[in-house]
Amino acid sequence: MKTIPEVTEARPTGAWRVWMNFADGVEGEVDLSRYLGYGPVFAPLADEEFFRQLRVEIGTIAWPNGADIAPERLYELLVGPGVEVGEEAVAAAGSVIT
Repeated sequence: MKTIPEVTEARPTGAWRVWMNFADGVEGEVDLSRYLGYGPVFAPLADEEFFRQLRVEIGTIAWPNGADIAPERLYELLVGPGVEVGEEAVAAAGSVIT
């Protein structure tokens, strides 16, 4: 059974960028500006002040309007596609900025 990655800590670092730490030790920063045009639930994220209201909720990041991004996708943005959660991912990621 595939393990679902879990975001344990997150904070905005700049314009639509977020630093995240996962339960297995993978951490890094990603640019989430690609999500700004993904339909009406993500539209409020175009306001940088609203974007900065992100929080960790049920193992991923979420915003007050109910928008969230699957933790599997966030993890993939950090370590690359096809890397399983765990020690291999930690070795592959180190501290990543994408």
